[in-house]
Amino acid sequence: MRVPFEALLDLTAAAEVDGIKFDGIDLFLCEAHTSIDSTPGDIERLVEKIAAKGLEVGSFVAPIWGGDGGGSAMGSRGERDRFLEQVRKACVIGVQMRELGIRPNGGIRIDSSTSVAEWDAHPEEGTQLIIQTFREAGKIAADHGEHLVAEGEICWGGMHSWREMVKVLEGVGMPDTVGFQADMAHTMLYTLGYNREQDRILPSGYDFFDRSLLDSAYKQVADALRPWTFDLHVAQNDGTVFGSGSHDVTGRHCQVDDPAGKLDVVKHAGFWLRESSGEMNPRIRHICWDGCMFPNSVLEDPETWQKVLAQMIAVRAAHNWTE
Repeated sequence: MRVPFEALLDLTAAAEVDGIKFDGIDLFLCEAHTSIDSTPGDIERLVEKIAAKGLEVGSFVAPIWGGDGGGSAMGSRGERDRFLEQVRKACVIGVQMRELGIRPNGGIRIDSSTSVAEWDAHPEEGTQLIIQTFREAGKIAADHGEHLVAEGEICWGGMHSWREMVKVLEGVGMPDTVGFQADMAHTMLYTLGYNREQDRILPSGYDFFDRSLLDSAYKQVADALRPWTFDLHVAQNDGTVFGSGSHDVTGRHCQVDDPAGKLDVVKHAGFWLRESSGEMNPRIRHICWDGCMFPNSVLEDPETWQKVLAQMIAVRAAHNWTE
């Protein structure tokens, strides 16, 4: 059971560190939070609630999965049409929120909505279908003044390795409209070759003792995907994976101060926020944190939000990110 939206809104609005508060919230456009089929009146009422807390709206997660009304990006024409329709509905909500003045930035998050096993059965054909679907989705987004971010998560076929993710983005070829969301936890797993051993960078059996190896491997991933990155998802990972439902094998987020965390969150955020030259990455439009993999007991603890806010402030200060 998900934490009620109103409770999350209150927790976000209440968090404060040295006089600094969260700028806003992202929205999961799915039942139990915000329905993708919300009417204009529903959205107006939602905007009033959010604005009353002094918050803005950033990115959306479009429910493009089969169980939520969408379909596989490499499925039948009918499945792909349902995927695209969910993107269109998300764009319509995005336009309304911009017109209401509460959504100054943020994209619409998508993935391939297909498993690694399904992709493995026909990899070349599957990737070409994903590219075609993402390109069609990008045209819909562009027509609405929106942009899409594909989250690099190792459970989604065609996006489950850094090399395959680059191949998809290059194939779509819409660098101003279809980009990448760099989730720091999931992208770290790219270096370990989960679900795509041939694209592993760190040596087999790597135990994180030599952190310079992690830095080098993580930089290789960031260098490949940074040119496409619009959105940074601040996160920590302990180097393990788990599986649940449609997430075959995916990253296990842990709390930002977890002693088992393998990332230096502030330093490794810089691999995305800064070019190799040290200059700021001009393509980054949005920084967020995602609590979807945590139990309700963690999300309902105000201390969780204080810790996250403090870490995000540290990331912003270290890298002079001012958006």
